[in-house]
Amino acid sequence: MSTKMALGEVYSINRAKPKQGRATSRGMIAALTEHFRCPDEFLPLELSGQLSADSGYFQFDENTVCYGRSAAGHRTGDVRSRLYCTSQDVRNNGPTVQLPFDPTEIINNLRRERYVRHTSWNELSVGNRWARNIYYLIRPWLSVGVRKHLQRAYTAGWKHTAFPRWPVDTSVEQISEQVLLRSMKAQGIDRVPFIWFWPDGARGCVLMTHDVEAQIGYDHCRELMNLDKEFEIKASFQIVPEGSYKVSDSLLEEMRDRGFEVNVQDLNHDGYLFADRDEFLRRAKKINDYGKAFGAKGFRAAVLYRNLEWMDALEFSYDMSVPNVAHLDPQHGGCCSVMPYFVGDTLEIPLTTTQDYMLFHILNDYSLDLWKTQAASIREKHGLISFLVHPDYIIEQRARNTYHDLLNWLSELRSQRQLWFALPGEVDEWWRARRQMHLVKRGGEWIIDGPMADHAVLAYATIANYRVAYEFDRSPRIVVRPESRRAGTVS
Repeated sequence: MSTKMALGEVYSINRAKPKQGRATSRGMIAALTEHFRCPDEFLPLELSGQLSADSGYFQFDENTVCYGRSAAGHRTGDVRSRLYCTSQDVRNNGPTVQLPFDPTEIINNLRRERYVRHTSWNELSVGNRWARNIYYLIRPWLSVGVRKHLQRAYTAGWKHTAFPRWPVDTSVEQISEQVLLRSMKAQGIDRVPFIWFWPDGARGCVLMTHDVEAQIGYDHCRELMNLDKEFEIKASFQIVPEGSYKVSDSLLEEMRDRGFEVNVQDLNHDGYLFADRDEFLRRAKKINDYGKAFGAKGFRAAVLYRNLEWMDALEFSYDMSVPNVAHLDPQHGGCCSVMPYFVGDTLEIPLTTTQDYMLFHILNDYSLDLWKTQAASIREKHGLISFLVHPDYIIEQRARNTYHDLLNWLSELRSQRQLWFALPGEVDEWWRARRQMHLVKRGGEWIIDGPMADHAVLAYATIANYRVAYEFDRSPRIVVRPESRRAGTVS
C-alpha cells in the first residue's frame, strides 16, 4: 500500500459527454466571447469535419496542449508521448476559419479538469480506504513535521509531471489568443475591439486569501489582520464551520468591520467532502446554511479537493477551490487558466500561485522566488495573481518573515498603480457585470453597454510579431480608492 494511494484524491467525476456531430458556430465561440467580450462577428469559426468519438491529448501548435475530440490526426491518453499537432489542419474558407476541434469544448475540458482520471472511493482497495481513514482521523494530531514527510512521499516525482505546465499553465489563454489571431488573419483585419479584462484599465488583479485550518490558526487571525492592515492589503478569511475550533460571531463581525471578507471553507475539513455523491449532497445543505449564517458569498473546499460537476449543489456566488497547476496538491490536475471563469452560474476564481504550506514544507523554500516567477507569467497574460496563505503556517518566524516580505513586495507593485488589489467578492461582482456587458456601435464608434460600464475600458487585440497584443482605445482611467469596497477600483 503506497503513501500516494493513501493520501490521493478519492471521488468520481460524472463527465459530461459531448454530443456527436458538427458544433455550431455560436457554440464554438462561447468560451472565446466570454473571455474577450468581443462581438461575435469577429470570430467566424466552423468545424473542418466530424469530431472523433474518443477524447485525448493533441496540440494546437507546438507550445499548446489540448484535451478533447478532434477532426484530424490522432489523440493519445499519454501527454508525455509525441502529440499530433493540428495547426497543419487549420483552413480558411474566405473569412471563416475552419478548425479541426471545438475551442469551447477544449477550453471547458481544461477548466473543468476533464483530462484527469480520478479514483473513486469505491474503486479503492480495502487497504487504501483504511489508510486514508486512519490518516484523516489522526491528521489533527500530527505535527507539521510528520505531515510534510508523508506529503513529500506522495508528491515525489512531481517534477516529471508534463501537464499542466509548471509553475504556471496558461493553455486556456493561449488557445483563445491563437484562435483569435487566426481569425484576424483570415478576415484581413489587424484590430479587434473587446472589453478589457479588469476595471479601470488595470493590467491585472491581485487577490489574497487566508484559509483558517485549526485552532492555532484561528487564534492568530487578529494578528494576521493587523499585519495585512499594516500594508493595506485586503484579504478574505475562509472559516471551517464544524472544524476543530469554535467559530465566534464577534470575530466574524470584526473581520467584516475591518474590511476583510468572510467565506466558508468546507464543512469539517476531514477530506471527505467529495468522496461520495449522496454524502456530499447531505453536507452541501449544511454548508449552504452556514454560508447564509456567515453572510458568505464564497466557498473553498478543504485541501483543494474538488469536483466541478457537483458544484451546482452549493449555493455560493463563487468558488475558489481550483488551482492553476496542482502538482503539489493531494488532488492533481489544474484548470490551466489564470482568469476567473464561470461553471454554470458559479464564478470559479482559481488559485494561481503555490500555497504557503506547499512552498514552505514540501519545497522547503522560504524565498519569494517562486511566487515572483509565477506572478511574472500571470502578468504577461494580464491575469489573476491569487495567493493562499494560512494563519496556521506563518506563526514560525522564518515563515512569518517570508510573508512580511511578500506583503512588502505587493505594496511595491501596488505603488505602480497598474494592478487591481481586490477581494474575491469584488472580483465576483466585476466578472458578473462584465459578463453582461456588450460592445455596440453608435455613430461609428464602439460603446460599452451594460452594468458598471463606467469602469469598463475599450481595448483592442492587435497583431505584433505573429502574436496577439493588446492596446487601449484611449488612456485608461485609473481610479484610486484604496478604502472602497466597490468593485472597479484600482490601487
